[in-house]
Amino acid sequence: MADALPSKDEVLAFIRESPAKVGKREIARAFKIKGANRIALKEMLAELADEGLIARGARRSFAGDPKRLPPVGVVDITGLSKDGELTATPHVWTHDGVTPPTIVFATPRKGDVSLGVGNRVLAKLRPLSEDEGFNYEASPIRKLSSVQRAVGIFRSFQDGGRIMPINKKESREFKVEAAHVNGAQDGELVEVQVMGGARFGLPSAKVLDRLGDVSAPRSISLIAIHEHGIETEFSEEALAEAASAEPVSDLKGREDLRDLPFVTIDPEDARDHDDAVFAETDPDAANPGGHILWIAIADVAHYVRPGTVLDREARSRGNSCYFPDRVVPMLPDSLSGDLCSLHEGVDRPCTGVRIVLDAKGHKREHRFFRALMRSAGSLAYEDAQAMADGHYEGEYDALHTRVITPLYACYSALVEARERRQPLALELPERRVQLAEDGTVESIRVRERFDAHKLIEECMVLANVCAAETLEEKRNDLIYRVHETPQEDRIEALRETLKSIGIAFPKGQRLVPANLNRALAQASETEFAETVNISILRAQTQAYYGPDNLGHFGLNLARYAHFTSPIRRYADLIVHRALVSALGLGADPKKDGLSKEEAEALGETATHISQMERRAMLAERDSTDRYLAAYMEDRIGAEFEGTVSGVQRFGLFIKLNETGADGLVPVSSIGDDYYQHDEDRGALIGRRSGRIFRLGQPVIVRLEEAVPLTGGLRFTLLDGGARGNVSEKRGTGPRKFKKTTSKAREKRRIARRAAKR
Repeated sequence: MADALPSKDEVLAFIRESPAKVGKREIARAFKIKGANRIALKEMLAELADEGLIARGARRSFAGDPKRLPPVGVVDITGLSKDGELTATPHVWTHDGVTPPTIVFATPRKGDVSLGVGNRVLAKLRPLSEDEGFNYEASPIRKLSSVQRAVGIFRSFQDGGRIMPINKKESREFKVEAAHVNGAQDGELVEVQVMGGARFGLPSAKVLDRLGDVSAPRSISLIAIHEHGIETEFSEEALAEAASAEPVSDLKGREDLRDLPFVTIDPEDARDHDDAVFAETDPDAANPGGHILWIAIADVAHYVRPGTVLDREARSRGNSCYFPDRVVPMLPDSLSGDLCSLHEGVDRPCTGVRIVLDAKGHKREHRFFRALMRSAGSLAYEDAQAMADGHYEGEYDALHTRVITPLYACYSALVEARERRQPLALELPERRVQLAEDGTVESIRVRERFDAHKLIEECMVLANVCAAETLEEKRNDLIYRVHETPQEDRIEALRETLKSIGIAFPKGQRLVPANLNRALAQASETEFAETVNISILRAQTQAYYGPDNLGHFGLNLARYAHFTSPIRRYADLIVHRALVSALGLGADPKKDGLSKEEAEALGETATHISQMERRAMLAERDSTDRYLAAYMEDRIGAEFEGTVSGVQRFGLFIKLNETGADGLVPVSSIGDDYYQHDEDRGALIGRRSGRIFRLGQPVIVRLEEAVPLTGGLRFTLLDGGARGNVSEKRGTGPRKFKKTTSKAREKRRIARRAAKR
């Protein structure tokens, strides 16, 4: 029995999305149309042609009118209009030489922020007059998927080209038809859109952007940026909006704190300055030995207001991304590097908090404010620490006495409070890629940790706690920074690892960071210090943003919200707006406070910015891996000391002590043995030799391969691993493996056959 006749929209969608012209026969076969319904189909096709929705071709074939789209179609969201509306293009466009129409999405209902750049959507399409600037308006029916993009090297062939992968986790190649080459030259780095898989042969793709010479040092970050879909350019409208902003000089709704000698303390190469601090002795006789801590944060909410193009683009990015050779900012440089940044010697608007502490670091009270401040000094961490240690030039005399000395006194009280609170105390070195002027890697250095770093961290943590507490007291919606308690299966795996190196980790007790800190302390002076640090880190859940308070396990805090970095994190901007609304801060809190629409969409916003944060972390890590591989490329054959940083069935991941570079030792290259993967204990165990490889073990390896294009390093193991019994049963000593003989295997086969009968 023939199927029912399809609707006009269904036939239009089929014709429109077919890669080539189709005839009545292909349409009938696709929809299983038989008998009398073929006549009805013929009439329908004639009507569609008369209406101009499809065009007749040779041999009774049909194609979509190159100047018109069907009433319903699949589109890819590609950007934002000057008014901040989402714009799109047809998902499939086969009309060579004809520019595809531009589509603008109708304004979504209030609170609906689920669509964004990169989404693929089934939508109703309505033609617009040309003077409106767009060809069609789209109303979303449902979100289908995200547009899949990839970055690779273009290789030219007679029929178009191929895309060669550059990601060490990606082995697929893509075929590029001649019509989709977009001018790419052989050997160029390109960004492509994946068109879809083929039943046979390579999946197809089309070139979207040519990124230049893949061998250039500055291409390393570009690969990561485009591979992860990070937006590098702001729209003209956003740039114009930022350029029109003016410095704040009006004190209406603001306190005048320009006489307080705030200082910023940041990395030496910091591009922006979010926060400034100042501390003084509390003159209140009822608080002997107490401190008053002032923390001023850039007032981004004044410049980036809800509903503006700047706001939409900042939310879309979610955060700034930091690479060895560049920063991809959340806000245009005229704001992030100028008007919002708390530069030395210039008046700047701020939102901040005044905190009163007792001599032991207990918080007695706090209050938030908006103010005008002026930084008395922009200090690097090294400068601040040198001043605290008494090593400074005469020009810093005033800052040392008035600012640094009371700041470090306040920090001593905060350290007492921290020791009582017992947050997780992991010690993992952070390495910095230092580039030469030509963009090549000059050196890999471990970042030094000073008390100046810890001072700023403790001040910022305290300010973030104050923000969460205040908004909860006001019963105001906010986005929390959440770090949940580690999952039980991860803790059990950690317990097995600790047990194997002689550190007891009892069951049956409520897990708090202090439990883990005791294990870290036991291992701190032993060869297993690195093992324990890595294992405890691996046991943690990933922190994220959410509208529900689930606490922060790592910091051992009941409530926590990001407030102190609004130039580079959208979550902090949301918290600023919430404080402005809840406390009525500023001259007009309704303009730059949290809007009703934003409050209703906090859950979706939290999910989005969490995803953007993970994207940035992956891109930054991938970029660093490639720079490290480039640095190691001329050291192939050299031997290095390292640590086992990961254990998988296919091999060992090794982190080199000197540079922090990660690479793989394939399991097939680890001697003449069969290695079993014990996932619970994070170990590879030699079946015959009893040789054991665990997280954190020291090893010596030889570098065999370094591929800057993918960031991949391959090693050969020269020495390392623990010598044990023939094998180990999980956590309980030796396990004996029975040798399976050919006779035993034959007996099992006979038994299986008998069972089947």
